[in-house]
Amino acid sequence: MSTATSNPLLQPWDTPFGLPPFDRIRAEHFVPAFEAARAAHLAELDAIAAQSETPSFENTIAALDRSGRLYWRIEGVFHNLAASDTSPALQQAERELAPQLAAHQNAIYMHRGLFERIAALHARRDELGLTPEQRRLLERFHFDFVRAGALLTDQAQQRYARVTERLAELTTRFGQNVLADEAAFRLELRSEAELAGLPEFVRAAARQAAADRGIADAHVITLSRSLIVPFLTFSERRDLREQAWRAWTRRGEHEGAHDNRPVAREILALRHEQARAHGYACYADYALADTMAGTRDAVGRLLDQVWTRAVGRVEQEREALRSLQLSRGESHTIEAWDWRYYAEKVRALRYELDEAEIKPYFPLERMVDAVFDCARQLFGLEFLLRPELRAYHPDVKVYEVRGRDGAHVGVFLHDNFARASKRSGAWMSNYRQQSRNVAGGGAISPIVVNNNNFAKGAPGAPTLLSFDDARTLFHEFGHGLHGLLSSVTYERLSGTNVLRDFVELPSQLFEHWLTEPAVLKKHARHVATGEPIPDALVARLHAARKFNQGYETVRYTASALVDMAVHSMESAEGPDIVAAERAVLERIGLPPGVGMNHRLPHFQHLFSGSSYAAGYYVYLWAEVLDADGFDAFAEAGDPFDPAVAQRLQQFIYSAGDSLEPRSAYRAFRGREATVDPMLRKKGLVGEQA
Repeated sequence: MSTATSNPLLQPWDTPFGLPPFDRIRAEHFVPAFEAARAAHLAELDAIAAQSETPSFENTIAALDRSGRLYWRIEGVFHNLAASDTSPALQQAERELAPQLAAHQNAIYMHRGLFERIAALHARRDELGLTPEQRRLLERFHFDFVRAGALLTDQAQQRYARVTERLAELTTRFGQNVLADEAAFRLELRSEAELAGLPEFVRAAARQAAADRGIADAHVITLSRSLIVPFLTFSERRDLREQAWRAWTRRGEHEGAHDNRPVAREILALRHEQARAHGYACYADYALADTMAGTRDAVGRLLDQVWTRAVGRVEQEREALRSLQLSRGESHTIEAWDWRYYAEKVRALRYELDEAEIKPYFPLERMVDAVFDCARQLFGLEFLLRPELRAYHPDVKVYEVRGRDGAHVGVFLHDNFARASKRSGAWMSNYRQQSRNVAGGGAISPIVVNNNNFAKGAPGAPTLLSFDDARTLFHEFGHGLHGLLSSVTYERLSGTNVLRDFVELPSQLFEHWLTEPAVLKKHARHVATGEPIPDALVARLHAARKFNQGYETVRYTASALVDMAVHSMESAEGPDIVAAERAVLERIGLPPGVGMNHRLPHFQHLFSGSSYAAGYYVYLWAEVLDADGFDAFAEAGDPFDPAVAQRLQQFIYSAGDSLEPRSAYRAFRGREATVDPMLRKKGLVGEQA
């Protein structure tokens, strides 16, 4: 049989809603499938470029947007499986394919004939009578090609192609190294003394982690955030907290095959070369040219404004921790593996909050119902579980999404649990993006996936979320809605294909609904009794929202400042990342005992790809927008106000990149965003909470 007839990736998919035929796809299918799909895609591009007709929007720009559907379909499956359910065979395919896929990107964006047609149209864009969306698409494609090297000389393009292909190899290796370190670590707890202080929900998750790894008569702490953070928060064993913390913070920083230090160093050197090829002084300038912020100065002003306030708040928080520590007759220095432990005890005393009291009100299934219900009230969406539809792993639930009129909107895959075959963190991705640019008419509906890494409950037992876990669930679902609600004509402008410092707005904005009293009273119900969360507990949760925000904000902002610093270096030689990180933290005065969200050797946002390189600041940038944006509902007096929700859907969740981001926000809010709501939300202005 030929490859085309035997390879499920190349065959027409007769599955419901065009889902990938997961049960038939194997790792060995990807290399030959990509080879065939790349050839088909390049043939389409050659045909567009070779036309005798004068370039027009339809025969060049719209045709380019439609091209490569087979290739992009395969790429969507490949990258999602590599992140969510990898294997040694799939990792080998990933290493083999990384430079090939980068070479294909170069073949697209350095296609001389194709770019000549795009450039001709771009030069005449004012004369073409384009709709606003068509003009936006033309401008974005032209910008994409220029940023990818279309204007470079032939010799410079050849070097640029080698750089991008090498970067693809290195970023793939970086992510695989982090996963290897995470999979290798296990802290086995075998006695009551080693379990001291751990509440039952942590013990249950650790028992399940041991069972998943075939370890009998033990509890296992892994480096999954849903396990490591509770362990650092509750364990009475300071020696074990230190051991776990060091393993967590030193991922990627070990001599041997999985050492990310030389990998990141080479990535930084090649990114600098990339930026210089475009005439920029450093990679940060190159990356920020395609953002709302635009410049390092704009990013620096925001980060500095928050850093100064957060450091001051941290010192107030440290005094509270120190007082608690002294009251217990303890006098050792509060180290990074101690902060969460003492902070939880201060929080429990100050707000009468106990995580063991809170978690039973946040079972995963009820919180999933909550995000679906909020989407229904705001946007009229219905999520229908389709248990007969098979995904890539038994943990994954598949939903059909319908709109107010009952019409099909898309498909949503929910993958909530941590496992050894899945990278850490939480993220949203697409198997297919929404579009109405279909030859012969019609439309393409989105297939969206949310990935979380919650610690699974024992068989038959519910999975209980912390309040932070529930916030993560809402955050990723906000990204999911951004993909599902997309309503544009062209795929390049669809869903989350927006500027990097706008993409976190829909996700962070959706987090606000978790803390709405009406949502909590309806959905936060005790897992055993079904009783709604008590008003007094809701009030205490709200009172505690600003607690420890200095600590959290310093950790985040330190990571963002280090990111900007290493990507702002103007040396052609990549730095020693550990030394560079240390120098930045000394310069900015990182308070002792606090640490960072991500250290450079495992900072996957920066080095497992380029999307957040010189861009980790975007969460704070979007937080300015989301805090200001949610105030629109507060001003309306209803968190589900129909008129505000309609504007939110039209200009933020559905518009994709068809509107310039500042214009989109102004259309929703009626004005520019201000920073004050974000500072109030974090408790960094006014009285301390």
